This record gives sequence, structure tokens and C-alpha cells, in this order.
Amino acid sequence: MSGKIRVGIVGYGNLGRGAEQALALTQDMRLEAVFTRRDPASVVCGDVGVPVVALDQAGHWRDRIDVMLLCGGSRQDLPEQGPQLASMFTTVDSFDTHAHIPEYFAAMDQAARAAGTVAMISIGWDPGLFSINRLIGESVLPQGSTYTFWGKGLSQGHSDALRRVPGVRAAVQYTIPSPEAMRRVRAGERPTLATREKHTRECHVVLAEGADAQAVRQAIVTMPDYFADYDTTVHFITAEALARDHAAMPHGGFVIRSAETGDGTRQLIEFSLRLDSNPAFTSSVLVAYARAAHRMRQQGASGARTAFDVAPGLLSPRDPAQLRQDLL
Repeated sequence: MSGKIRVGIVGYGNLGRGAEQALALTQDMRLEAVFTRRDPASVVCGDVGVPVVALDQAGHWRDRIDVMLLCGGSRQDLPEQGPQLASMFTTVDSFDTHAHIPEYFAAMDQAARAAGTVAMISIGWDPGLFSINRLIGESVLPQGSTYTFWGKGLSQGHSDALRRVPGVRAAVQYTIPSPEAMRRVRAGERPTLATREKHTRECHVVLAEGADAQAVRQAIVTMPDYFADYDTTVHFITAEALARDHAAMPHGGFVIRSAETGDGTRQLIEFSLRLDSNPAFTSSVLVAYARAAHRMRQQGASGARTAFDVAPGLLSPRDPAQLRQDLL
């Protein structure tokens, strides 16, 4: 592969800034430009030499970008931006509304196949790395049950959904796993757990001036795909308290496969993450998969792909001989 992989970033929020930092740690990739819906003059990158471009000008960069990292939100940004950008670029995104992944995949697949690009969707740690571990668990241990627990941590996608509720000025959301549910799973009980039994959701909301707190609370707790299926607590706080107490973005979670092998022996697989910064880690996963997406495109692939479709070796900057020698 000659030269460095040329990468663009769409959106310069927490995830976009994390992607910039992750790219700076690579030897085989470089950031070409940041694209934004805001006034480009109002956006200052960590590397002041990186141009900031209006998103509606992205089409002029087709020959200068190998992979575009889509760092917008899943609720409103990606469903609109994803297919548009996949029709021009090979893309990687972190679409994480699990219930709508099939329809999002279909839209991205149609756009990417028509354009001859690769659209890597739903990349991150869940969906993404956790998805792979769920697949491995049930493939290796077919007689069993898989459990996923998230948190305690700040969810970027759910926080973004909160901030789009009318009357919300700012907000964050924490996902909290049930200690009792995790205890039972680790003990090998293999319980049947309803969604509401596995996690609770805790929201900290700053109201816009004049907003009706009860209306905002009702809009949050009844929001489908995000809060309606969970016991959700909404705390109304000041902007000062939000900045003071909720600036960090930790997260993490567990994928557990509890099963039996043919002789009736109990087996347990557990994969876990503990993250001081959710966006910094998620963006690091995006960058690794950008390398894979570019390589797959060079090999002639087109259309939408997920983490299930990527050979692990394609994620690494090292060549296959080095991987066999050092990591196998």
C-alpha cells in the first residue's frame, strides 16, 4: 500500500475530536479535513493545520479522501448523512440504534453498491466489539445463553437522544447494570431476564428556559428504542452541576456466554471493557476499521459491511507475517 490512508471526519463533537486524536497515534493514516454543518470558521481542530470544510462541500473532496469517518448521532444525523456520504466515499460509522440496524444497513448498502464504495456501519464497542464476542460465544458454545450488560457509564447515543427532546438544554444519560442479574448469570443460573430487569437508566437534564419539566420527563421515559423499555429516572439539574459533576464520559460493560459442552460441563466466557472515555475508545475502534474498510475497497469490495464481515488481520497496520510471528 503506497502512501498513507487519507481520512476525513464528519462532525467535530466528542467522537470527532476523539477520532482526530486516534488518527494522530497511527503511522499509516493521516487526517485530511474535518467536515461540519457549523460555520467552519467556528471550528478549531487540535491540529490547526487541518482544514475545516462545510459539509455541503464534501463532494469536492472525493479524490482527496480514502475513508470518511461519520461521527454524527444515530438518532437523526446518520440516517440522513450516511447514505449521502456513502454515495461519494468509503465510510465508517458508529450507528448504534440496535432496533434499526437492518433498515440502516439496507440504505447504506444500496448507496455504497451504486457508488462502488464500502460502508462500514455500526462500528464501536456495542455494536461492534461486543457483537463479535456474542457471535463467538454462541458459535463456540451453542448450548447456552448470552447476556450483555452495559455500564455503569455515560451513553453517547442516549445522551444525544436526550438533548434532542424539546425543552432540553443539555443532558447526559447513565446506563446502570443490575448487580443481582449479573450475579445470577456469573453463577451459571442462565436466568431469563426481561429488558427492565437487566439495566436502569439515569438521566441528568438541564431544562431550557420556560420548559415544562413534566412534559420533558414524559417525553423521555416514553421514548421508543431508548427509554420506554427501562426503569428510567430523570433528574433536573443546573448547567453548573452538569459541568461540575458530569463532564467525564466513562463507560464499559460485559458480554457473558453461559453454556454447557457435550459432557454437561458448565462453561463461561466473559469479555469486558472499562473505559475512562467512551468517545475516545469508540473513535479508536472507528479508526482501526477505517484501515480495514480501505483495504477491502482496494480489494474490490463494495456495499455495506459490519464488524462480522471484517477479518481481524485487516484491522492491524502490521503485515500478516508479523502477526503470525508475534500474536498467533
